[in-house]
This record gives sequence, structure tokens and C-alpha cells, in this order.
Amino acid sequence: MKPSQNEKTVTRQNGRMKKRMTIMLISMGILFGGILSWKIFSSIMLKRYLTSQSQVQTVSAMTVPVSPWQPKLKSTGSLRAIKGVNVTTELAGMVQKIYFTPGAVVNEGTLLVQLNADAEIGQLQSLQAQAALAEITYERDKAQYAVRAVSKQTVDTDFQNLRSLHGQVAQQAATVAKKAIRAPFTGRLGINNVNLGQYLNPGDKIVTLQTLDPIYVDFYFPQQSLSQLEIGQSVEVTSDSYPGKIYKGKITTIDPALDTTTRNVEVEATVANPNYELNPGMFALVEVNVGKQKAYLTLPQTVISFNSYGNIAYVLKEKGKDKNGKPILIAHQVFVTTGETRGDQIKILRGLKKGDIVVTSGQLKLKNGSQVAINNSVVPSNNPTPSTPNEH
Repeated sequence: MKPSQNEKTVTRQNGRMKKRMTIMLISMGILFGGILSWKIFSSIMLKRYLTSQSQVQTVSAMTVPVSPWQPKLKSTGSLRAIKGVNVTTELAGMVQKIYFTPGAVVNEGTLLVQLNADAEIGQLQSLQAQAALAEITYERDKAQYAVRAVSKQTVDTDFQNLRSLHGQVAQQAATVAKKAIRAPFTGRLGINNVNLGQYLNPGDKIVTLQTLDPIYVDFYFPQQSLSQLEIGQSVEVTSDSYPGKIYKGKITTIDPALDTTTRNVEVEATVANPNYELNPGMFALVEVNVGKQKAYLTLPQTVISFNSYGNIAYVLKEKGKDKNGKPILIAHQVFVTTGETRGDQIKILRGLKKGDIVVTSGQLKLKNGSQVAINNSVVPSNNPTPSTPNEH
């Protein structure tokens, strides 16, 4: 007996239903299998992470020392010659002879340039001859007056004429001297700006002359630093032209008037410059020693981890012994308050004490409570003056 149409329909529907159930069961199996696999994978990775975190981390460390610290005020300044001029001429004339070498060091009074003074020298010789004749006339008339051969008026006239001619000779001699241009003080010459045969007018620049040893440095401090500044305080000047070199000097002038715009006070210091290495116009860094030297905790700047929520350091503390009898060192985070820096060092104001053992490198792989081992084969620099200076 053949199945009816309804039975066939039911059979097809049952087949489709079984197929759907099979697909659903397979999908559920894949889903739960994936979740289980992920859980197993996460558990394995977590165990590996915890295992790695429990490993001993190698760091470098040092004991916190106490070091002498000289309080300083820092500023930037410009160098200026104690004496500096553009050598020029008072009188017009043609350059007859150039005696100087550009860049040379000359003494006060050294002849630099001779202008043509032939006409002035001729006039001087004429006046000298007139003065000599006037002196002879005066002496003769004075002798004749002694025997009443001439009047007293004649002798007085001769004397005044002689004085007048002596004055004219001195005036002309000064004119001749001005045609010989000399160094007004000892210093170093600059670039030559004249040539032989060139006609110079009064005020024309011939060459610069600068006194370089010692040399001034001008710098500024805000008004709140004024109470710490005194005449005679020692200063240290450095220039990027000569890295590592320190030039020493002392404060010589503190301007009594402050700048009304910036409220800064200008300070002038005199600095020794025996090798003429510092030149006017150069930029310089200035440090002024203020107050007495004090003792502070100092550490390499690499010890401190600077964060927006606070500066931290890792202090190592012993927590028992291992199976080999060696101390177990545990890193503990501490918040610290820092002060000024000098070279590689930083001043510690609060948070640490003398004798604490702190981590100097390797902090990035640490957390609070990490076990560490110390290896100081490579340590960060802890030098207050990183470059050993050649002091002047």
C-alpha cells in the first residue's frame, strides 16, 4: 500500500528537522569546544606570566650616600670686553703706513697706522725755528735791559712772544702726533678695515681693539634672588665653544635698578680668560655659588622614576635567606621628593635615608614586591661634573 501524500509531507518535514538539529548540535559543539580551548589557553598563558613574574629580576643597586652640595643660582649671560673700541682717527688724512697685524695682541701705545703728516711736520719745524729765534731775542734784550739799553716793555714783549710761539709749537706737535694712530690700551686687534693710500675721515673704523683678560659676563636673575647675591661671590662660567671647561670669576657689580618690565636684576662678573678663549658677544652659562656648602642625599638621576602622580624609587630590603644561605632581596616602591640637579646627580629631600639600598637601573621590569638579584657590572654615572673640566 503506497503512503499517502500527507505521510510523504510529514516524512520530509521530519527529515529536515533532523538535519537542522544535527547542524545545531554540531555548531554548539564547535562553540563550546572553542570556549574550552580559549579557557585552557588563557590558563596556560596566565601560569606562564605568573611564573615569569615570580622569577628573580637582575638589577644594579647602590647605597644612598650623603654628599656635600654647594647651593647655586643658574643663569645665562653674554660676554663683554672690559675695554673695547673701534680704533679711529681724530684728523683726516691718507694712510701712509700700516704697522699692525690683524688678530695680534698689542700693548698700550703701540703704533698702528701712520697718516701722511708731511705738511704738519713742515709747519712744526717752522714754528720751532721761530720759537728758537724768539728765545735768542728775549735773552739778548734781557741782557741789554740789565744795563738799561732797552726798556722793560721790550723785554716783556719778547717774553710773551716766546710763550706764544712755544704754545703754537706744542699745538702743532699734538697735531703731528694725532696723525700717528696708537693703541689706546692693551688688547687684541680685530680685522683690518683700511688699506695703504686710503683717505680716512674722523670716525672711520680702522680696526677693533678688545681687552680679553679678564672679561665681563653680564647675566640676569629674578628679583627674589636678589637677597642671595653679594659682591665678591664666586661664579663659574661655561661655554659650548669649549665643552667641559670652567672659567672662574667673581661678581663685581649688581645693578641697583631692576628692569621694570621683567623685574630682573642685572649682574656683572669679572672672569679670568688668560688664553683669550672667551670673546665678547659669546653666549655663556653662569652658576653663582650662594650660601654655605651643605650635606644632602644624592643619587644618580636614573634612580628616580618621574611620574605625573609622583616620583618613585625602589628600595631593596632583605627577606630571609634562600636555600644557599644568600639573602633574598625584595624591591619596594617608595615616593621621594627631589630637589636640584647637578651633572648626573639629583638631590633627595624626602623619602629615603642614608644607607638605604636603591635600584639604579632595571626598574622597568620591577613591581612592588619583586625579588631581585644585584649585578653591578654596569652602573649608571653618578658624577656631579660629568666632563672633567680644565679649570682656568
